[in-house]
Amino acid sequence: MHIKGTTKLLGIIGDPIEHSKSPVMQNAAIEMLNLDYVYVPFEVKKEDLEIVFKGFQAINLRGFNVTIPHKENVISFLTKITDTAKKIGAVNTVWLGGEGWHGTNTDIDGFIAPLKELNRDWTKITPMVLGAGGASRAVIVGCEQLGCQEVRVIGRNLEKLEALKDSFAYSNLNCQISVYSWDKLTNLIPDSELIVNTTPIGMYPNIDNSPLTKEQNRLVKQNTIAYDLIYTPRPTLFLQQAQLQGAIIIDGSEMLVQQGAVGFEIWTQKQAPIEIMRQALLNL
Repeated sequence: MHIKGTTKLLGIIGDPIEHSKSPVMQNAAIEMLNLDYVYVPFEVKKEDLEIVFKGFQAINLRGFNVTIPHKENVISFLTKITDTAKKIGAVNTVWLGGEGWHGTNTDIDGFIAPLKELNRDWTKITPMVLGAGGASRAVIVGCEQLGCQEVRVIGRNLEKLEALKDSFAYSNLNCQISVYSWDKLTNLIPDSELIVNTTPIGMYPNIDNSPLTKEQNRLVKQNTIAYDLIYTPRPTLFLQQAQLQGAIIIDGSEMLVQQGAVGFEIWTQKQAPIEIMRQALLNL
């Protein structure tokens, strides 16, 4: 990759940012297509967002990804956001449009891409989502887009669960959200054909943890889809145990690749070399 006076700037903002794998993946795609771009990570504090947006516009930065903890806070600096981003209440992809910054959320695209490859009648599947944090919002909307009629969300904090449900009340979501406390988990597992972990349980360095106990994991049926948004380690203990039960497993690396590919295409107007992006992640 040769950086010249004509090189266009892309990036990602977050705090912290050193863990991000997006630069490796995006720069591999840029290099493969021989584009005059470079993708750079920026550590940005919440209180500096306004000046960062002005600075990015001043230097004609073409677009950037947004990661924790800024996905909600950036919305107030955007002149236009997509209906998908409005529904989720979070933005992870930003680009410079004619009248300012535009934003969308490609986490949904990333989440549903591997599920679309499976031959399932989603109208008859009721997903079970573990966790009621920010990541669960994109999963819920993704399940709606697949055609699911109901999504069950399991969490430890009842107030947070109800707040999550209420936040979708006026969003024109075409599926029912049912919320359950964590102690109901055991009873719900046998009926679940899609179980999605949106919690950090099992993430590095706590690789010996799983959202399901060994006893609960034995209730996972064969051909259930076990999906973990975590991509370090690969696979998580949750997925390892589910696979032993005959489940189909999907980890968070594919979601990362697919959401990144959509962003890449928005910024460059070129088809993303998805296999190159996937291999760049696998080689880390």
